[in-house]
Amino acid sequence: MSTQTTSLRELKKQQTRENISHQATRLFLERGFDKVTIAEVAEAAQVAKMTVTNYFPRKEDLALDLSEAFVQSLARTVREREPGESALAALRRAYLAAAAERDPVIGFSGPAFARMISDSPALSARLREFHDERERALADALAEETGAGPGDILPRVAAAQLGGVHRLLFDETFRRTVGGQDGEEIATVLTGYIGTAFDALEPSLGGYAVRPAG
Repeated sequence: MSTQTTSLRELKKQQTRENISHQATRLFLERGFDKVTIAEVAEAAQVAKMTVTNYFPRKEDLALDLSEAFVQSLARTVREREPGESALAALRRAYLAAAAERDPVIGFSGPAFARMISDSPALSARLREFHDERERALADALAEETGAGPGDILPRVAAAQLGGVHRLLFDETFRRTVGGQDGEEIATVLTGYIGTAFDALEPSLGGYAVRPAG
């Protein structure tokens, strides 16, 4: 099989996935997450029901389509930090950039989407699972980056602190979004909160997981 054929096939898969996600989100926003069935999503996307479940094994993942980026975001930032930069500094830098860009991954989803999640116990529960998965992924990355042994609890302690701050900031963004505040107002407030939250972690984590220079 040629590289071109493989690329075209992957492009087709990506387009199918995006179409399913788009149609599902449209239906969820129009009628509410709990009132839409997988069969109705399949009909709107003009695909088989099995195709929907192949791409999205759980209905909640149709609405929370950025889950992979969300779960891996902190671990990726740590792995890509600059020489001489600590995990804390890298995560602070990344959060400030995301706030400036109104990144949906940190909660800038718009009031209608945020209310859809808050109105659905299933979606709210799935979002909490993603927070937990993100913290575990961060702990694994910190362990790898610092060469920690299997019995070393420090990466998990650091991940709990860093993950807790990220969860708090996400919840604050989400709460304000549900309340109808616009993105610019939220970003302004959030930027101040980011400074306060990360400053509080500086004494314990400022010198932790610093990437060696060179």
